[in-house]
Amino acid sequence: MASASTATGLPFLLLLLLFFFVTAVSNASDPCGSESDFSIFPIYSKCSPFAPPSPAPVLDTVLSMAKKDPARLAYLLSNKVASVRIAQGKDLIQTASYVVRVKFGTPGQQMFTVMDTGSDAAFVPCTGCTGCAPGTTLFSPPRSSTFLGLACDDSLCAQVHGQPCKTKDGPCLFNQSYGGDSSFLANLVLDSLTLGRDVVPGYAFGCIDAISGGSVPAQGLLGLGRGSMSLVSQTASLYNSTFSYCLPAFNSDRFSGSLILGPAGQRKGVRTGTTTPLLRNPRRPSLYYVNLTAVGVNNKDVVVPRGSFAFDPATGAGTIIDSGTVITRFVTPVYAAVRDAYRSGLKGSVSSLGAFDTCFDSVLNPAPPTVTLRFEGVLLALPVNNTIIHSSATSLACLAMASAPNNVNSVVNVIANLQQQNLRILFDIPNSRVGIATEFCS
Repeated sequence: MASASTATGLPFLLLLLLFFFVTAVSNASDPCGSESDFSIFPIYSKCSPFAPPSPAPVLDTVLSMAKKDPARLAYLLSNKVASVRIAQGKDLIQTASYVVRVKFGTPGQQMFTVMDTGSDAAFVPCTGCTGCAPGTTLFSPPRSSTFLGLACDDSLCAQVHGQPCKTKDGPCLFNQSYGGDSSFLANLVLDSLTLGRDVVPGYAFGCIDAISGGSVPAQGLLGLGRGSMSLVSQTASLYNSTFSYCLPAFNSDRFSGSLILGPAGQRKGVRTGTTTPLLRNPRRPSLYYVNLTAVGVNNKDVVVPRGSFAFDPATGAGTIIDSGTVITRFVTPVYAAVRDAYRSGLKGSVSSLGAFDTCFDSVLNPAPPTVTLRFEGVLLALPVNNTIIHSSATSLACLAMASAPNNVNSVVNVIANLQQQNLRILFDIPNSRVGIATEFCS
C-alpha cells in the first residue's frame, strides 16, 4: 500500500512543484508585480494606468513635470490652506511623480493613488464627481459594506478644513487647495484601506465630490506627511510611524520601486546604516526636515554665506526631503555656488532648457562633475543619474537642480525625487531619524 501511495502521489507532487515554479517565475518576470505587492510606479511608466499612449522622451517628461515645482512648493510651504470655491473643472493635468496601488472599501476597489510625503489626508474621486477627468477611476461608496460618512460634529471633522456646519448631524464637508492653483471639495468618510496584504479598518479619507483647476491628482492621493490625518499617523499602532521607499528612475524598465511600512520589514542596509536626525519644524509640522550642512562638487564643498543651511523654526528655513517635487531646489546662494562650481568642471559651452540653466554636451563630458550632499552624520555621493538628466535624441545633458523660488519659499532647500531615485529612504519618526542607503530599484 505504501509503494502504491507513493507512486500515485509523486506525479501530483511534481505538478504542484511545477505550478509554484511557473507562478514564481511569472511573478518575477512581471515588472508591475501582483495586486498583493506594494509597488511604486513612475506615473508615466508602462505599469501606471496614467501613462500616455505615446510616451514622451524622459527629458521632455521631466521638464514638463518640473514646471509645476514652483506651484507645488508654494502649496507645501504655505502656512495655511485656503478655502477656495469649487467650480466646474477642466480635464486634469497629471503633475504627480509616483503612484502606489491600494484598495478602498469592502470588497476592495483598486485605486492608483499619488504617494506624497508633503500631504496628510488621503483623498480619492468618488462617483458623481464634478470636474474629474474623463476616464478617472471612481470609488463607489454603495459598493462597500464598511463605508461610513462622518457627521459635521465628529471629532475627526475638526482636523480638516471644513465648511460651516448647517446642522451638527450634517455631512463633514471640507475643501483644500492643492498645487497652488487648484482645489477640491470632499466629504470626510471612513472605510477600509488595503495596503498590500494588510487591511486597515476605519481609515479616514476624503471622498471627492468636485474638483477645480489642473493640479489635483485625478487618481487621488495617499498622504504620507506627519499630520494627524496622514497614513503614518492613522496606522501608528500597526506600523509604529515608520516607513521607507525606493523610487525607481523615470526611465526604468522594471518599475520595481517599493514602499515598506513598519520597522520589521525594513532592508538591512538602511536599518543598520548611517542615519541623520529627523527634525520637526513647528512652522511646517507635516514636512520631513533634515540637517543639510554642505553641498560638494567634485568632492569639494562649495563656499556659501553663513547660515545658508540653517534650520529655523521661526521662519521655516531648513531642508526637507519630499517625494513630490521633481528636481532639487537649493536656496539661491547655495544653488549659485553649486552651479558655478559644476560649470567650472565642464568642457564646452553651457546652455539653458526650461527649468535647467546648466545644459552641456555629454560627449564632450563623458565623466561630468560629481555632486555630494552632506547631512549631519551622512555623506551622500549622488550617482550620476541622480545628478543629470539626458536627452534620448541628442547628446544634450542638464544638471537636474535649480534655485528655490524667489518668494516666501526661498529659505527652504528641497531634496526632490529625481535625486532620491534608486535610494532607500527610511523615515523613523519614533527615533527621529532618516536612513539613506543605495538600493537599485529600477
